[in-house]
Amino acid sequence: MRHPLVSSLTLTAIMLTACGPKARPALPPPEVAVMTVTPQTITASYQFVGQAEASKRVEVRSQLNGVIIERPYTEGTDVPKGELLFRIDPTTYEAVYRSSQARLDNSQARLDNATRNLNRLRPLLTEHAVSQKDVDDAETEYASSKADVADAKAALDKAKKDYDDTWVRAEIPGRVGRAQLVLGARVTGPGDLLTTIDQINPIYVDFSPSDQQLLRWRNDLASKKIVVPSGKQEVEVTLADGSVFLHKGQINFADITIQPGTGTLQLRAEFANPQRILLPGQFVRVSLLGVKRNGAILVPQRAVLQGQGGAFVYVVDSSGTATARDIKTSSSQGDDWIVESGLAAGERVIVDGVQKVVSGKPVKIGEAPATTSPSEAAPAKSGAN
Repeated sequence: MRHPLVSSLTLTAIMLTACGPKARPALPPPEVAVMTVTPQTITASYQFVGQAEASKRVEVRSQLNGVIIERPYTEGTDVPKGELLFRIDPTTYEAVYRSSQARLDNSQARLDNATRNLNRLRPLLTEHAVSQKDVDDAETEYASSKADVADAKAALDKAKKDYDDTWVRAEIPGRVGRAQLVLGARVTGPGDLLTTIDQINPIYVDFSPSDQQLLRWRNDLASKKIVVPSGKQEVEVTLADGSVFLHKGQINFADITIQPGTGTLQLRAEFANPQRILLPGQFVRVSLLGVKRNGAILVPQRAVLQGQGGAFVYVVDSSGTATARDIKTSSSQGDDWIVESGLAAGERVIVDGVQKVVSGKPVKIGEAPATTSPSEAAPAKSGAN
């Protein structure tokens, strides 16, 4: 017969074994949605900071000395070509002009008289009615009076120009600036700036890509990574409030040298500006238009995660295992990132359910999300990682 104590211990051991911890069942793979990487043709983004400047700028100066007696224009307004801006006291210049006119009249009368006298004496010489000396004296008088008329005309032309210059007029149509000299101030000559006129329709916008951007541009063109439209390159500008300027522009100048101080190349575009919205000195964002990029790889922004090493995505292989993959993005296109490196065509990227994924573990592929397609009307925006 078994001892009662042994029987009790055996029963206790069986009960403890029956009540011990059970092994956890394996969790099912997380369900994710994936997209297959497909290269696409998209609108390429090339954006630069630009600054507007007048297409023409004239410094208004007087060629004369004198006191300002009129300033009929309104500062900061548009004036047509020939508009009167300043009037210099004409008293002295008018007197010289009248004196020069009187001198010319006298010289012309003397020339007329000398001409008649010479024409009278020449026929008489052949008839021996006058001497050779009389004819020679008449010819000398004629030559002298003719030279005097030429001098008088030159003096009159200068006097007239000086008198006309007392009216200081706009040499080009444009917006006239502040007056630098007030009424009653004395102008000492062309060294004194009176005001300026800026022609802002059309208007220029200067922008300067760096030498690195230029090298990338040339390399992308050579490799046919980008395609540019034929003819002059069109551009558009975005204003400080985010609105796009109504009129498109065209690049009309490219410098031939890199600026040594900044390492940039100066480019210039011309825009129609009938409403005078763009003003000289205004900063804008310049975008090249019509440039297409071939073979671009886009992934939704929600699929891209950030780690210590930078941006990465989860890629699913043929066996259904998810692996973290480092990528490099350059810019955004709508809700997508443009991937420069790290992904290849045909690979499957997890776009939904990334929070549950563990690298190196299997996943269950569920319903695929909507296909991502670029919007040709919305070019990529810079946002490199």
